Amino acid sequence: MTIQHALILAAGSGARFGKGDKLWQRLQGAPVWRHAVWRLLSHPALDSGTLAVAQGNTAPYEAYLAQYPAPKPLTVAPCGGESRQHTVRNALAYLPEQAEFVLIHDAARPLVSHALVDRLLAAARVHGAAVPALPVQDTLKRAHADGQVVATVPRADLYRVQTPQVFRADWLRDAYQRTDDYALANATDDAQLLEQAGYPVFLVAGDPRNLKLTTPDDLTLLRTYVGERTPLRVGIGYDIHQLVQGRTLKLGGVEIEYPLGLLGHSDADVVLHAICDALLGAAALGDIGHHFPNTDPRWKDASSVDLLAQVRALLHQHGWQPLQVDATILAEAPKLASYLPTMRARIAHTLGILPEQVSLKATTNEGMDAVGARRAIACYAVATIHPTYGGENDEQSQTQTSGNG
Repeated sequence: MTIQHALILAAGSGARFGKGDKLWQRLQGAPVWRHAVWRLLSHPALDSGTLAVAQGNTAPYEAYLAQYPAPKPLTVAPCGGESRQHTVRNALAYLPEQAEFVLIHDAARPLVSHALVDRLLAAARVHGAAVPALPVQDTLKRAHADGQVVATVPRADLYRVQTPQVFRADWLRDAYQRTDDYALANATDDAQLLEQAGYPVFLVAGDPRNLKLTTPDDLTLLRTYVGERTPLRVGIGYDIHQLVQGRTLKLGGVEIEYPLGLLGHSDADVVLHAICDALLGAAALGDIGHHFPNTDPRWKDASSVDLLAQVRALLHQHGWQPLQVDATILAEAPKLASYLPTMRARIAHTLGILPEQVSLKATTNEGMDAVGARRAIACYAVATIHPTYGGENDEQSQTQTSGNG
């Protein structure tokens, strides 16, 4: 069986960023590298990944991934080299032998989109090698070291290249085997080595938001792109259902082992219902009863995960996307602590956000009212949303920039 494998590079020094490791800077509550890993390995066409880190620096990455696992199998490889290309050469030893295509990406580019990966994989399957690129729009000057201009460089047919870069695995291995240390040290990307080995490399349309974090100003711009510096809307939600015999208990999209279940028209998942109401409220789009009434047979025994996915789609239609969710579950029994991580992951996956953007807490009602008497379970939720910025869902004007010319 052939697979598609992601090689994510996180071994650089980040000297130009200044104080602090740029890959551990926080973006929406998670390290920059975590976003790159999550966005790539949540893509359905990618099967596994390798995170290439500096020698002796695996511990912090492994510790973080133990708490927040990657969506697909991920190896943390201590294979950092003298240069970026030396790191890639070292990392080739960690790639699965059956890999058909390898996607190489800078961990410092956290906003890589599934749409971009789709374009790259489609082109690589046809041509063998594909890289994302943006046309140069600024006027280019060549100058002496003292700043005196020598010439104006024509910008026609010039492109700024990004990652991820996708290659046939056998081409990639061959190109690196045929490259000496001097050429590795002087190469600026992987595609250059394939070009020198005689393999054709094709460009596809890049993404302006696929920004590489190099300076503190880049971090400010990345935070703007993800909505941390844009207008926010907040909504609250609440739901409560009775516990009865003969029903399966589902909370946060997870089946809970308990002799009683919640009574309702759908699966009566109070956690997801409260979150749905909070999201709808933030966007001023009514409530869950309006969109999924209990008089409509379509929603009879419906999965609340599906309802939450539809709420996400409805938000996007109106120009909004989830930023953060916080919910508190009120249940005298059963104990829910062991289920909370799975719930967070399920909610995050459905909303297209990271588990770090989902907060879940469980508490009792100290024996008071229907919840305290173990006759019901309730949930409060707060959701924050921000304007859609494009990225993952922006397929407009995305055309291949090169092919047959």
